[in-house]
Amino acid sequence: MLSGRVDELRSYQGAQVAIFAIAISSIVLLTGYSGQISLGHGALMAVGGYAAVLAQIHLHLPYPVTFLVGAAVGALAGFLLGMAAARLRGPYLAGTTLALAVGLPSLANQFHILGGEQGLSFDVGSAPLWAGKDFSQYRWFFCVAVVAALVIFWLLRNLLSTRYGRRWRALRANPTAAALAGIDVGEAKVLAFTLSSAVAGLAGSLFAMLLGLVAPLAFTLSLSFTLITGAVLAGVTNLGGSIIGAAVLVAIPELSNAVALRFGGSEKVTANLPGVITGVLLITTVLLVPQGPKFPQRLRLKSLRTRKH
Repeated sequence: MLSGRVDELRSYQGAQVAIFAIAISSIVLLTGYSGQISLGHGALMAVGGYAAVLAQIHLHLPYPVTFLVGAAVGALAGFLLGMAAARLRGPYLAGTTLALAVGLPSLANQFHILGGEQGLSFDVGSAPLWAGKDFSQYRWFFCVAVVAALVIFWLLRNLLSTRYGRRWRALRANPTAAALAGIDVGEAKVLAFTLSSAVAGLAGSLFAMLLGLVAPLAFTLSLSFTLITGAVLAGVTNLGGSIIGAAVLVAIPELSNAVALRFGGSEKVTANLPGVITGVLLITTVLLVPQGPKFPQRLRLKSLRTRKH
């Protein structure tokens, strides 16, 4: 039934929303809870994507296992980066992660094993036979991405309600006070960076699945900025808002094309409109809802009030 109702484009966009939501949730974990700023999460996604593809090519692992490999290698990269991040804060940390995002594409071009500018193909095959012959590959990707997003959100929601989440919130509020309260600030920062990078690595491997390849042009600096934009639109401390932020990011190009066609389809308007719409949304979000949308919570409160009356 699903294959008859959802076309290929919407399936692709739905999968993209789920993948971006996972990536944005990694920034929410890192910045919204531990207070560390990263401008290089697109590079960490690239690490996970390349690791997944290389694991498939050289180890001949099934693609679900390669996703775990991408998450594990992303976690390792995050641990190494977190060791440096534990001694940095503010613009110094942001600059370090920015350098990673800028330098990674050129690094990939230097090694033949990484495929150079053309990248490496990621062949995950077609949809399983039990899904039906009319069930396309993009619809299967949508299902895989949504299941992965649900699992990640469930794990993060439970993790952030434990003592680790409370430590990260204390660290974000006041690192000095957190240290005086007995929290190992360096250890907490490294752990947050490691887990955030693992989630980003998983998102990168899923993104490689959706694109069918990994290449430097797929993980540019603009991807990192796009994810940050989505996190701000979601509310940096709002894990559930990651879905809204991801949906907005995927919808902006289509909205821009529709508006550009409305005004005559000028090439200049088409090229600049996405940035304008994104900027307006960012300013509006910061001014009106800096903590991000919280529609589910409001609906629950309204429901409880209705029951009381």
